[in-house]
Amino acid sequence: MAPIALSDVPPAVTPFHQTTSDLSKNPLERTWRGNKEGTLRIQGYPEFMYAEDEEDLLKKRQWVKEHLAAAFRFWGKLGYGEGISGHITVRDPILRDHYWMNPFGVHFSAMSVSKLVLVTPEGYVHPTLGAQRPINMAGFHIHSAIHKARPEVEAAGHCHSLHGKAWSAFGRPVDITTQDSCLFYDNQAVYHNFGGIVLAAQEGENIARALGPRNKCAILQNHGLLTLGNTVDECAYLFSALDKQCKVQLMLEAAEGSGIKKTLIDPEDAVFTANTIQYHENTYYNFNPEFELIVEREPDVLL
Repeated sequence: MAPIALSDVPPAVTPFHQTTSDLSKNPLERTWRGNKEGTLRIQGYPEFMYAEDEEDLLKKRQWVKEHLAAAFRFWGKLGYGEGISGHITVRDPILRDHYWMNPFGVHFSAMSVSKLVLVTPEGYVHPTLGAQRPINMAGFHIHSAIHKARPEVEAAGHCHSLHGKAWSAFGRPVDITTQDSCLFYDNQAVYHNFGGIVLAAQEGENIARALGPRNKCAILQNHGLLTLGNTVDECAYLFSALDKQCKVQLMLEAAEGSGIKKTLIDPEDAVFTANTIQYHENTYYNFNPEFELIVEREPDVLL
């Protein structure tokens, strides 16, 4: 066998860590490029998202309901349906202490705007606005506690997805092993107590407390996953990304059990990546392709 020449040996790679110091201060602006003239741009949040007049608030209410209905269709496409389990809530833009929610016993894939229920602060179906359908009791206890504890959050979502359930039995956060998993760097909590099906306010309050003041993702031990969002789009996308990372984690654990060691992302690189991909307008925008696809193929979602 011929000896290996030094010219055949690849040079050692010098460690390189990126920095945001020379990038746009707006994390959304870092992720796309238009034409040289700067006239070709993407649209982030609709303009009425920040308006306060009645007409714009009514537009925002309709927008919120449409995106909530599409989020459920997205969850249905991913196979998250589990009987009567699972719920997403979004604050109403006008009645800020009320929130929109899915009705009891309706499949995620069959959700539409007209089927959404408006829930009062006391946890009852609003008598005149929204669909007149019962809601999930556990959903009320979990989500009402979260909305009270985290007033800056617009949406919360929870369901019993397959890989989320499986990983939750370990009572551990997911490891930061991939670029996508940096969504969860310093952004995930673990609720280590399973107190049974959530039929009491205290259990919902415990879950809200475990989330802490800033985490948007949580693993509920022996239960499933829960995510929050500045928009329902962010909430739904984060949930799907966390469930996928749970699947990745289970695959990595199985491989590591065979003696293959996994490599974690360097914290400096994880922070750099998280500074961009965790930005709420980026996570909102990640749901946009799904929203547009659902509306194009299933226009009845808007009815």
